Amino acid sequence: MPPSGIIYQSASFLKRMFYGLMRGVGAGIISFVVLSVIFAYYPLVKEEISYKFSKKAVATQSGFGSLLDRVYADSASRTQEEAKKLGVDSYFSIVIPKIDAHSRIIANVDSGNKEEYLDALSHGVAHARGTYFPGQGKGIFLYAHSTDSPLNFARYNAVFYLLGKLEEGDKIIVFFADKKYEYKVFDKVTTSATDTSWLTDKGMGEVLILQTCYPPGTTWQRLLVLAKPVTQRN
Repeated sequence: MPPSGIIYQSASFLKRMFYGLMRGVGAGIISFVVLSVIFAYYPLVKEEISYKFSKKAVATQSGFGSLLDRVYADSASRTQEEAKKLGVDSYFSIVIPKIDAHSRIIANVDSGNKEEYLDALSHGVAHARGTYFPGQGKGIFLYAHSTDSPLNFARYNAVFYLLGKLEEGDKIIVFFADKKYEYKVFDKVTTSATDTSWLTDKGMGEVLILQTCYPPGTTWQRLLVLAKPVTQRN
């Protein structure tokens, strides 16, 4: 430590110069050390600060996410209750009010496997494997068409037995994954029993295609009812 006060004042000029120089060197060394520490630890400090802010952001997002989860849960609960009142579940099912048709839908049924689709049709309406689901913006193919004699139509075809009664503008409701999707009929097509072209998406956007045997109780032809989405409720 350099002399100060009276002693310092009485020192010779050279000594004062020497002490001043030492003081400057000391201050420089201290500044150098401080700057070195700052540069050495700055990246770590920066990461710590970023981490703390990111944790706050995550906490905020998590809170918002929890709110959204509750909203979705409430919406799903309402959809489940509505489906239940209509006599179906909200997992995957169909309701056609005009003809009082309602049934569960069995997803991803192989339309080329007779044993598989007959089993599916004994439990409800079949969704053709390779076609899409509500909300995906492409063709959804549902069918209840496989009867091998008029005696079996009550077993396999009752759900869509009156499908031919549907006209343009009639409503079809599909519940899928706790969401409700509404469609309106815009066309009907009668085609051959061997026509499988409708199983391939035709680039028409989201179209719900319902197929059944026609005339009812036979396997002579196929009746297709086409419907477009109206609303989607989460």
